[in-house]
Amino acid sequence: MSYKAPLDDMNFLLKDVFEIQKNLGDIEAFKDFDEELYSAVLEESAKFSENVLFPINREGDEEGCSFENGIVTTPKGFKEAYKEYAQGGWQGLSGDPEFGGQGLPKMLNVLTEEMVYSTNTSFCLYSSLTSGAYHAIHAHASDELKALYLPAMLEGRWAGAMGLTESHAGSDLGVIKTKAEDSGDGSYLINGSKMFITGGDQDLTENIIHLVLAKLPGAPDGPQGISLFLVPKIMVNDDGSLGDANGVSCGSIEHKMGIKASATCVMNFDNAKGFLIGKENRGLYAMFTMMNLERLSIGIQGIGLAETSYQLSKNYALERKQGKNAKGEATTIIQHADVRRMILEQRAYTEAGRALAVYMGMQIDKQYHHPDELEREKSEKRMAFLTPVAKAFFTDKGFDACNLGVQILGGHGFVREWGLEQLVRDAKIGQIYEGTNGIQAQDFMVRKICLDKQSMLSEIYDEIEISINRECDLPEFKLIKQQLVDLKLEIDSTIDWMKDNFKIRGYDIQGGATQFLHAFGHLVYAWMWLEILHGTENTDNKLLVQRKKVGAKFFSQHLLPQAFDLCKRVKMGYKDYIELDESLL
Repeated sequence: MSYKAPLDDMNFLLKDVFEIQKNLGDIEAFKDFDEELYSAVLEESAKFSENVLFPINREGDEEGCSFENGIVTTPKGFKEAYKEYAQGGWQGLSGDPEFGGQGLPKMLNVLTEEMVYSTNTSFCLYSSLTSGAYHAIHAHASDELKALYLPAMLEGRWAGAMGLTESHAGSDLGVIKTKAEDSGDGSYLINGSKMFITGGDQDLTENIIHLVLAKLPGAPDGPQGISLFLVPKIMVNDDGSLGDANGVSCGSIEHKMGIKASATCVMNFDNAKGFLIGKENRGLYAMFTMMNLERLSIGIQGIGLAETSYQLSKNYALERKQGKNAKGEATTIIQHADVRRMILEQRAYTEAGRALAVYMGMQIDKQYHHPDELEREKSEKRMAFLTPVAKAFFTDKGFDACNLGVQILGGHGFVREWGLEQLVRDAKIGQIYEGTNGIQAQDFMVRKICLDKQSMLSEIYDEIEISINRECDLPEFKLIKQQLVDLKLEIDSTIDWMKDNFKIRGYDIQGGATQFLHAFGHLVYAWMWLEILHGTENTDNKLLVQRKKVGAKFFSQHLLPQAFDLCKRVKMGYKDYIELDESLL
């Protein structure tokens, strides 16, 4: 069983659906790039993912990381693969050229990232955390810190890690106990412990740059008293060379359900030297630059694993003979209606999710590089609004897809040999870390909808309206278009109910937050299917066009209708159950 990157679909999204040259070609940062280059980058990424990462994925899962005498060791082959990844320039693909990055668009980068997640999720986590740390430093650190740390991070010689969680402080970061004290020389002494730190220690890079949340003496209570610090594992000299070891050590690694080749560490900071990122007591503001990009990245993890599940289970179904057709002849299981349902469900959600990821990548590109300030602001709003939807809906549907993959293989899906059970175990964490999906749903319902004063929803509705008004003669387009109009009305009715009841009984309506996020997820996926269908007019790939029509029709008939029911369930409320005595639960 093997993975083959869906290059036709990826190139189709860039060239024909979102017209990368039209949307980004006039932006100064991207004026020297063209579609030929983008296609070549995707092809090289596919080769690396298929030939280097996929072959070590299962072995990495079976061997896992080891911890001995305070040293973390990654599985066999990972160190060599990471060296090749760094030498290929993949870590700095969309990084700032001022610091050694290649400056390629994020809407391209989301696709290369998907391939890495598809073929080796554990490996990708080392890279994605480095990218997130890079963005936080790039956006909020001093020029001196950026010049000293970013080039080596983009080169792949140094990695990044994010230190938020403590044993008593998971989602509620306001109660962290890690302390920071001003040393009087421009640095701070950091003391405390963090847990669940992805890539907190490893043997892939020369250095690890930790971004650590801590509290200064006299800081306000709660989240508003948190500051962010850059804490290197090994101190860096003024010339960029490595100096002495810092007071940073790994206390242990977790033994996990999945992503076993990704080192998940307990990290101890003992008088570790750190440097303030951004302003005092504004650490969460700076950290959220990293976290929001990480949430999109984790969403892409869900898409990548769903794609692999789709490919492996479909290929199995094409070969596995079981049962007979109407003529009494032995047939492959792909002829069975229920198997086809599961295969098409995987594909319909995955392809819409991939399209939304590329759209969001385009918003990031415009947010940071568009010459018009108003366009930058609009893109920032769209990105902020869609982030919880992408993180939660991508990973929920990714996990569902992997479960469907196991089901298609039956007993063979339940055993290690075919690789589907690893996908399920690796996919589960996507619903948990970087903010659980339940918290993403609450944030979406409360902050993005009920308390929104920035009209973020209207920015998305404006974009959807453009799609609805496009000219397209395909019957599938017209079908989804009408459903989208109807669902938008149902969503608006649900939002009115939410806002009215939030004022009266804000807490219990949050019981329907996940249902509402899923309803809205179906809305934006329907929007993406409109964009995909419209894009088919720009390609002469007849097989691709037929596949898109099939996927859109299946989504319209068998998946989208559930969004209407989800809205009805949201409006039922949860008051009766919030007030129940716990013994009745």
